[in-house]
Amino acid sequence: MPILGLSRIAGEPAEPSGRAFRAIDPAADAYLPPEFHAATPEQARQACELAARAAEAFADTPPLRRAEFLRSLAGRLLDAESELVERADNETALGSTRLKCELARTAAQLNLFAEELEDGSWLDARVETADPQRLPTPKPDHRSICRPVGPVAVFASSLYPFAHSVIGCDAAGALAAGCPVVVKAHPAHPGTSALIASIVAGELAAARLPAGAFSVLFDDGDDTGRELVTHPEVCAVAYSGTRKGGRALTALAAARERPIPVYAEMGAANPVFLLPGALRFRPDAIAAELHESFTHNAGQTASRPGLVFLVAGEDSDAFLDRLARAVRATPALPMLSPGAHAAYQAVLSARAHDADLRVLAAGPREGCGAWAAAPALFFTDAAAFRGRADLGDEVRGPLALVVQCVDKTDMMQTARMLPGALAAAVYAETLESGMASRLMRVLSDKAGRVVFNGATSGVEVSRAVVHGGPYPATSDGRSTSMGSVSLQRFTRRVCYQNHPDDMLPAELRDANPTGIPRLVDGLYCISPIDRRT
Repeated sequence: MPILGLSRIAGEPAEPSGRAFRAIDPAADAYLPPEFHAATPEQARQACELAARAAEAFADTPPLRRAEFLRSLAGRLLDAESELVERADNETALGSTRLKCELARTAAQLNLFAEELEDGSWLDARVETADPQRLPTPKPDHRSICRPVGPVAVFASSLYPFAHSVIGCDAAGALAAGCPVVVKAHPAHPGTSALIASIVAGELAAARLPAGAFSVLFDDGDDTGRELVTHPEVCAVAYSGTRKGGRALTALAAARERPIPVYAEMGAANPVFLLPGALRFRPDAIAAELHESFTHNAGQTASRPGLVFLVAGEDSDAFLDRLARAVRATPALPMLSPGAHAAYQAVLSARAHDADLRVLAAGPREGCGAWAAAPALFFTDAAAFRGRADLGDEVRGPLALVVQCVDKTDMMQTARMLPGALAAAVYAETLESGMASRLMRVLSDKAGRVVFNGATSGVEVSRAVVHGGPYPATSDGRSTSMGSVSLQRFTRRVCYQNHPDDMLPAELRDANPTGIPRLVDGLYCISPIDRRT
């Protein structure tokens, strides 16, 4: 497929009227063709207006038709795996193995949304039938269902060229819910984004769905994003990136005349707690798993562990020695962009000169290209950590901070003051189940996903998974950006009171022609409603 370097508005390539920029190969430190033209403010507004025009028709398309589109799109993406992975690797240096897995996960997410649309339970249809004989006042007929909110602005992530990008979790969830999307592609991988945008537009046209339901805009700055968030037709925002970016978008959305929700995934340090028994009996396995988890892909994953808590003792000392040896033997790897590399180097420099920290290990600085990031392992004690809120912040890169606690009481005290995280983990032996249970209860208030005896990195797409968490992990700790539940972000509940049957949405009519599960007078069923009873 040719890469045009142009934004795609309602399926059609836009005019090349904006400033030009290029993708960069981070491994070779070289520009990649072609030039990409940043969307103009007029093009951003056009995309939003076309999305608004398509919103009603797209919302009214049968869910089964949208499910067919999602399934076909998943298959088309997998068919194009070779071309997509090659370009994505050129733009990110993440490696074909990682990228193939990520593309497969993206297809799985699309298929999971299709299953939800076919099942119908995502609509959460509820019926409370009328009782005109009730005293002292008659009971009205109430029927409610989830409806799409309208056009959604989606901001693609730099870390995931497939899973959180043009047709990643956010865009896929919004389309599944029946919401048009306008995506701001990330400048770190514009060629990959252009290829995927072409595939999505083609599948949307083949399914005879409104073209205005999907647009992709390129920009290597902030102007396009600002236009999207402040446009009056945009009804919600989905974002995956840094805390600074998420807070800026949230402020813009709140300042509108009609404020809108921003579902921002902003990352986290993702704490891991290692209880003494686990380190006594499984030090090698845990060290290997933890090392792989925080250094994989140069530490450029949202759920990588950045904080490691343990209790002082001989077993902890021996474990840290193993982990430090692994870090020293790990080569530097390229980061996604010059900005990401510069930010990581600044953190390394600051922590190396921090009086509260000690460097346990650092990897060799020689690596792949100008943006190579060497892994590093730092050490502090729990008292110093509790006195420094900044030490709990996420660091994008292959860095972990070990926090040594005096005892288990000290560990519990430290856990209670942690900020919000996407994930947390506890490693423990069976005899430590009491402490592990208490610790995991605390962590359930701190993280969206709590792992037992396993790494925080790596997220399986499922109906029950949560990829979210309290602030600062996300701007709304009630939501998830992955899994089938994530499409609920792009709906709102509407109640229909005392409507004639033929004026109700099909899913709420007495006969239940769509056959979806419904909560009728407090009982879940799929059977029709008999008004004579």
